[in-house]
Amino acid sequence: MIRTQLLTKDGEYLTGDEELVERWRKDKCGFIWIDLEGERPADEKIILQSLNCHQLAIEDVQRFRHPPKTETFDEHTLILYRGLSEFKKDLTFKQMTIALFAGDRCLISCHQRPSRGVTHYWEHAKPENLLVSPGLLASKIMRFSVGCYLDSILEFEPYLNEIEDSMQEKPSDEIMRELIAYKSRLRKLKRIFSYHERLVTNLLKDIPQRLIDEDGDIEHGLQDLFERCERLNSLCTMYFEICGDLINGYLSISSHQLNNTMKVLTVITAIFVPLTFIVGVYGMNFDNMPELHWQYGYYFVWAGMLLFSCAAGIFAYKKWL
Repeated sequence: MIRTQLLTKDGEYLTGDEELVERWRKDKCGFIWIDLEGERPADEKIILQSLNCHQLAIEDVQRFRHPPKTETFDEHTLILYRGLSEFKKDLTFKQMTIALFAGDRCLISCHQRPSRGVTHYWEHAKPENLLVSPGLLASKIMRFSVGCYLDSILEFEPYLNEIEDSMQEKPSDEIMRELIAYKSRLRKLKRIFSYHERLVTNLLKDIPQRLIDEDGDIEHGLQDLFERCERLNSLCTMYFEICGDLINGYLSISSHQLNNTMKVLTVITAIFVPLTFIVGVYGMNFDNMPELHWQYGYYFVWAGMLLFSCAAGIFAYKKWL
């Protein structure tokens, strides 16, 4: 699907499809936003080539799961990032690659599925007069997408607090399995957000001149986007570390409980091993065992065994063993 928004040199605002592209080319002072959604790779490539997009940029856009990046070419500045198509409370998510080509008088957006950021600003580009600033519009689209990540991550925080309380009150293997799954998903999100933060950092370090020359405050727009990406990355890192700390805490509790159990078993063993030794000695069938002929030998042995057991029990109670 191809849809377009055109702002003519006379201030007329039009929406339509590819037919407005020819009118924009003839109108040397107009501004256009071309949105490509769900186009076949071959058709998308032809359209992007007709709009003077660089061949290497087109290859990056169509490469499967290409890391987020930004690169400036002669005709356009490419912003390639990961948008959300689905995000659940258990941190399972579906993502898609969104490409934004910001040119002198045009913005081209490419994505295979509906994008929240593109949809939002498709409706707000006209009221906010953003078509005259393609670079600023691109930064706002990415900012909205990053905001969707941020809202979803913040919704996870109360649930993580509940898990932390449950771990302190009654740790269980089920909670442990949940934490391991969350840590794995947060690791993937952390990698994505790190890419996004690096992308915006690179843009801030060397803002393309065409974006600076636009009718818009691109510096503050990128700074706002950077702060949002930085906060998202730091939150994800913090939650990742909390999950790791809870897992280590659970393992420490389990190890402590196992040590206590082994301590009890060791005390029991320390008590019964000497008794077993005595029983084993007098259970041997040798003829020359004088104690076997004592009249009260059986009672002496029992008394010695009971006396040793009581003494060992007292030592264990006093924690001297």
